[in-house]
Amino acid sequence: MKPAIHPTYYSDCQVTCACGNKFTTGSTLPKIEVEVCSKCHPFYTGQHKFVDMKGRIDKFKEKQAKGSTYKKAAKKTK
Repeated sequence: MKPAIHPTYYSDCQVTCACGNKFTTGSTLPKIEVEVCSKCHPFYTGQHKFVDMKGRIDKFKEKQAKGSTYKKAAKKTK
């Protein structure tokens, strides 16, 4: 086995969720920030809610609005 090729292992890696939950685990990164954890994920909590990652819902709503204005414009020309 080659020496000095393995990454540094941090046994006290601090994981922080967007909901405010913090816990410690082992990782090759000293600090990890996540958007969804087991405390706030709908699968684990049993609550039905939308998990909006990076504005995907907003992008979808914008596309729907553009589509409805396109339909209205198409109807006016006919």
